[in-house]
Amino acid sequence: MSSRRKKTVLVVPTLATEFTDEDNRPVFLNILKHLGRITYISQIIFGLDRATDEEALELVRLLKKHKIRNYIIQHNQGEGFKHLYQVLTDAGFGLDQPGKGKNMFMSFGVAQALGAQCIGVVDADIKTFHRRQLDRLFYPVLALDYEFAKASYSRIGEGRMFGRVKRLLMDPLLLALKRKFSDSGEDKYLRIIDYLLAFNYQLSGEVVFDTNLLKRMHFATNWGVEIFTLIEVYRKAVNVAQVQFDTRPFDHKHQQVSFEDRGKGLFKMAIDIVTTILSALVVEEGLEISDYFIQDITLSYLDVADELIKKYADNSSFSTLHYDRNAEEAMVRGIFKDAILMAGDYLTSPYRLTERFLRLLSSDDRFDKYLSQGLVKDLLAHEKENQSQLFETPQTVSWERILMKLPRIFYDISDVLDKERAFYSKA
Repeated sequence: MSSRRKKTVLVVPTLATEFTDEDNRPVFLNILKHLGRITYISQIIFGLDRATDEEALELVRLLKKHKIRNYIIQHNQGEGFKHLYQVLTDAGFGLDQPGKGKNMFMSFGVAQALGAQCIGVVDADIKTFHRRQLDRLFYPVLALDYEFAKASYSRIGEGRMFGRVKRLLMDPLLLALKRKFSDSGEDKYLRIIDYLLAFNYQLSGEVVFDTNLLKRMHFATNWGVEIFTLIEVYRKAVNVAQVQFDTRPFDHKHQQVSFEDRGKGLFKMAIDIVTTILSALVVEEGLEISDYFIQDITLSYLDVADELIKKYADNSSFSTLHYDRNAEEAMVRGIFKDAILMAGDYLTSPYRLTERFLRLLSSDDRFDKYLSQGLVKDLLAHEKENQSQLFETPQTVSWERILMKLPRIFYDISDVLDKERAFYSKA
C-alpha cells in the first residue's frame, strides 16, 4: 500500500492536570496550537485520565478553540470507556493497574477500531513541542514502511544536563551488564544489552508503530513501559528506526526526587526499569539471577556511574554548563543503587523462599519422611518450571489476543465512540 494512503492516528496520553494546572496549561496549549496545523493525521486520540466529566468538557472546548476537529476524547473515567474496561475484565483481560500503560493500551484499541494503519504516541507535557517533531517521527513508518520509530533528542536546557534516569541509571547499568557478560564470555546475554545501548534515548515516550506490529505487542502497565516496549519491538519487529526528534534541546515535566518514599517519583521509576531489563534477560536468554549476581552488578554499576559522572563534570566544564556533581553522586547512591538492590530482592525472593524452606525441612528429623519421598526434587523442579512467571513484568495482553476472544470488540468501541462524539459535539 502506498504510504500516502496510510490512515494515521496520533495518541496523546493526557492527565486532567495538563490543562487544569496553571503551571502545566501553557505547555499543553502550545501542543494544541501545533497539532491544529497538522493535516496528515486522520484522528487525534486524547487518552484522558484522572478527569471529571466537566474537565473532559473543558478539554473539548480547548480543542475547538484551537480548531482541532479530528479529535477523539477517550475519557477513561467516563461511562462509555468504563463499560469497555469492564467488558475486557469480564473476558479475563483484567487491566487492574491504572496508569499510562493502561491508558495507551485502550487508545491503541480505539485507533485500530478507527482503521488506523500508522499509530504515533506523544506525551502531553513536552515543553518544547513543535509540529516538525511529529513530521520527523512519523516519516520512517509513514513514508518508508518501517515497523517502528522512536524519538531521540538532547536533554540539555537552562544551562544544565537533564535526563537523570538515562544518564545515571540506564547507561551505567547497561554498560555494567555488558562489561560483566563480556568478561565472562557470556555473549548470548549481550544481544539485548547491545540492542538497548544502540538507542540514544531509551526512555523517550515518543514512538510510532505500524499497526501490524502494534496489534501483536504487549505493553507494560508500570514505569517500565518505554523499556518494555523496546524489548517487545526487539522480539517482534524487523525494521526499526531511530529519529532525531528535534535539533534543539528537548524538555518535559520532570519527576520528583524522593530519597525516602520508594513508592513514587524517580525511585519507583528506577525499580520498574531495572526489573524490566533483568526480567527480559531471564525470559529471552535464560539468565539466572542470584544474590551474588545482584551484588556484583551493583558494584559494577557504581564503578561505571562514577566514570560517567566524571565525564559529565568534564563535559559540563568544557561547555560552560552548571553541574552539581555532589547531587548526581547522591542520586546514584541514594536512589539508583538502592533501586537496583530492591529490584534484585524482588526478583530473587522466590528463590530465597525455596532455599529457606529446604533449610527448614533439613533441620528437623520430623520432615525426613517427606524428604525421602522426593520433596526436594519436586520443589526444585517446580521452581525451575515457573522461573519465567516469577519475573513477569505487569503487562497487558495483545489486541490480537483480545480479538480472538472478543471478535466484536472493535464494534463495541465504535458504538462508544459514536455516543461520545454526540455528547461532546454539544460542548
